[in-house]
Amino acid sequence: MHQETGARRGPLSGLRVIEFSGLGPAPFACMLLADMGADVVSVDRPGARIGDPLRIINRGRAVIHADLKSTADRENILTLIAQADVLVEGFRPGVMERLGLGPEVAMSVNPALVYGRMTGWGQEGILAGTAGHDINYVALTGALAAIGTPERPVVPLNLLGDYAGGSLHLALGIVAAVYEARFSGEGQVVDAAITDGVIQLMALFLAEQQRGRFSEHRESNMLDGGAPWYSVYPTSDGRHVAVGAIEPKFYAIFIERLGLDQAWREAQHDVARWPQLRAAIGAAIGSRTRDECEVLFAGSDACVTPVLTLSEAMQHPHNAYRGNFVNLNGAMQPAPAPRFSRAPAPSASPPAIGPVSPESVLQRWKSRKARLADDVRREPNL
Repeated sequence: MHQETGARRGPLSGLRVIEFSGLGPAPFACMLLADMGADVVSVDRPGARIGDPLRIINRGRAVIHADLKSTADRENILTLIAQADVLVEGFRPGVMERLGLGPEVAMSVNPALVYGRMTGWGQEGILAGTAGHDINYVALTGALAAIGTPERPVVPLNLLGDYAGGSLHLALGIVAAVYEARFSGEGQVVDAAITDGVIQLMALFLAEQQRGRFSEHRESNMLDGGAPWYSVYPTSDGRHVAVGAIEPKFYAIFIERLGLDQAWREAQHDVARWPQLRAAIGAAIGSRTRDECEVLFAGSDACVTPVLTLSEAMQHPHNAYRGNFVNLNGAMQPAPAPRFSRAPAPSASPPAIGPVSPESVLQRWKSRKARLADDVRREPNL
């Protein structure tokens, strides 16, 4: 039997979130909120699949099936919105307004509502109404051009745009707006655009570029693989290791463990000698297997790690010790992060359950609100 999502604990326990189901970064942001204990209820189309443990980013929800073009269903959802703390949607600008559930309508029934909106380009702007995907968003921010080999950019999965630039900024914006609403009593719209978030992620490189210390030619900077002591090298068995020996003391350990001539210690920042240094490091690493390299650098501050596949990462002793992967209903899933020293420990959210009725959700929310009010009366400092 699935655990009732509303009974889960965590630092966001008691936060009531209504999500309009979609794809990409908005569901991932809601997964993060659910993992932290928020009571997330997802509104999905009639007949939508529920309960698949491999739909990881959709975990931790109770699901309501509703036809938002139906007046009756829409009124039921508005009743829930009136009791929610947060609304999350990831549609193109104008879609929620056309459905009769835009911010003006939603906040007329709930003035304290935090209305989270996730898009690629933002609610306004030249490109706001056009389609796009992660690769387009990171291309427009300068990030894609900075990642890859000298010959061509390399697509960083959809981690940089959808999830880092999008989901994480949306989740942070929601939590910030909820915090502010506790004092003002007023809600607001959180306009989270992937392009905005990715540009923020580029802050360090934007600063370095203006200082004249960041070249726009790929693999010619310290952190883009240009430095031979911050790069990836193939091993003799066709695998790879990652080297990140930035600090001189760590670089010295790296050179010593690798058995290179100590003269190379003085060449760390001699850009003219980088091609020769890269060749020396590549030859030393390339003569060993990946496992041999892992043993060679074990326990040291040389900053060398094996490049693991996803299946290998699940088995690595460090990840196992931290419990970074959990088996939930037969599916391997990432454990919630970050961790907290005092708040109830977050646990991996169960698969989505439902369909549930709006009435049952409303009853649970009202019951929860009454219990919290009783707690405050008993402990006014809560």
